[in-house]
Amino acid sequence: VQLQASGGGLVQAGGSLRLSCAASGGTFSTYGMGWFRQAQGKEREFVAMISWNSGRTAYADSVKGRFTCSRDNAKNTVYLEMNSLKPEDTAVYYCARPKIRYTFYGAPTPNDFGSWGQGTLVTVSS
Repeated sequence: VQLQASGGGLVQAGGSLRLSCAASGGTFSTYGMGWFRQAQGKEREFVAMISWNSGRTAYADSVKGRFTCSRDNAKNTVYLEMNSLKPEDTAVYYCARPKIRYTFYGAPTPNDFGSWGQGTLVTVSS
């Protein structure tokens, strides 16, 4: 599967962005999907995950209440709605598909995922 993330950009603190990740060339609807981010000089960290049927979501504590993950299986696309953005949210954001279909992780690590998008840069200015 190929994953194409988009929607990043420069936004002021307190603003909003909506990231999209479009999947092609493989199965989408039977896999959960995750979002990770990597700030400069830091390790890649979990942001959000949604189950294959949108029945479950999980968020990192740092984004809980501000970010919302959703998906549209008819469009093979997963979204990350980001509100009340903070400078510390600045990072490259990656979408990813788990190695095993139908799995859902409450606190996944990058090793749980086998397919990654190219990343989209989000910069939040203070």
